Amino acid sequence: MSFHIETRKVQKTGGSSFIISLPKPWIEQHRIEKNDTLAIISQPDGNLLITPQLEREKLTKTKEIMTDDFQDENFLFRVLIGAYIMGFSIIIIRSSKKFEPHIKDCIREFIQVAIGPEIEEESDNFIKIRDLVNPKEMPFEKTIRRMYILAGGMFTDSINAFKTGNMKLAEEVIKSDNDVDRLHYLIMRQVNMALSDIIIYQKMDVTLEGAVNFQQISRFLERIADHAVKISKNVLNLINYSVDEKLKNEIEAASKLSLDLLNRSLDAWLQKNIVLANENIEAIENLISTTEKISFNTNNVESPVAIGYILESIRRTGEYAGDISEIIINNLI
Repeated sequence: MSFHIETRKVQKTGGSSFIISLPKPWIEQHRIEKNDTLAIISQPDGNLLITPQLEREKLTKTKEIMTDDFQDENFLFRVLIGAYIMGFSIIIIRSSKKFEPHIKDCIREFIQVAIGPEIEEESDNFIKIRDLVNPKEMPFEKTIRRMYILAGGMFTDSINAFKTGNMKLAEEVIKSDNDVDRLHYLIMRQVNMALSDIIIYQKMDVTLEGAVNFQQISRFLERIADHAVKISKNVLNLINYSVDEKLKNEIEAASKLSLDLLNRSLDAWLQKNIVLANENIEAIENLISTTEKISFNTNNVESPVAIGYILESIRRTGEYAGDISEIIINNLI
């Protein structure tokens, strides 16, 4: 796409007003007439945005999907999530014949996972989905705080399941993964909407840099939740094996270091505390050395493999908390 810069001289009129003329091609393209109202928005970098559309957020983007092209429901699900994340307000799903049951199940799963989309119209081979959430009603800070609570709770429960052998608790952690995923999808959707429409991001009261930082933090929190799920799955793998109590205590102690890193990253973010964020990064070495010192020997194969994966997830959780702290430092700088 070509990029052309036009210059205009500032003129003074009426003794106190300054005016510039607008490019005629732009006027004609947007069909602007005499006495029409334009919005003028001051940008943080000193630029001015001039737009003829005062209610840009009300504009709808529509995506049509033919299920004939996606017989694999996993592929279709990823496409639906992709359309949601890219900010489409309406998703129309069609088929040349009656929807197969697995296709309907996939669409229902998408509706359950994504925040906002609801089925507006439906027939045997046609479904219209409309997003009902206003981005301004879901502030980034509120969503990130909720993700912290969920991811931290999942991590704690997964370790408790390991320590106590509570298989039901481990299964509950695995089921909770969707709760974090749906918030992560929402963050990615809002960031894409903000990046594609300058008016929307200003009405969401966030800078572009801030929106990108929120997306990065969301990604790390989503990965922390994934590691809680991995811990829980390996707890289930240990169901037929006994784990030495001393080893359990050592792993629990390492997990507390990891959870402390996660909690301190939240404190650093909420308090806008660059010193605390830096201390958090420095503390990662202690977690790594602690996990490396934990040794275990068993006569079976599956048990040490599961223990190794659990330790890796504990370490990765702390490292992701450190990554979040780096983002906090960058943002505060």
